Amino acid sequence: MKGSCLCGDIRFETDAIPQGPSMCHCGQCRKQSGGVWSSAYVAEDALAIHGPVRWFASSATAKRGSCPTCGSFLFWKANDEDTISFSLGAVDGPTGLALIKHIFVAEKGDYYDIADGVPQRD
Repeated sequence: MKGSCLCGDIRFETDAIPQGPSMCHCGQCRKQSGGVWSSAYVAEDALAIHGPVRWFASSATAKRGSCPTCGSFLFWKANDEDTISFSLGAVDGPTGLALIKHIFVAEKGDYYDIADGVPQRD
């Protein structure tokens, strides 16, 4: 699986099978993406990242990675985990994945409904 930011300055790839495909509705993801953020994760050492990722410590427990040129929000990494999440929207071509959950739905925007039948977690 390969992906990139909007301008192409950052590319990523993995041969691992991504886990946990989800849509996050938390306030931070909504502010950074303009809506919900869909992602999946792999072991950090299984994701090759090429390019100048700008990391932002969005909380005391995690950081977010984006492209300093085009602003694409590409990665999320918990400080105490050995996995890294990447944007499903940045994947080149079909992912072959299906969502397994919506997370932080208590923080979702009031301007949309979640009606796809996928399990939801606060």
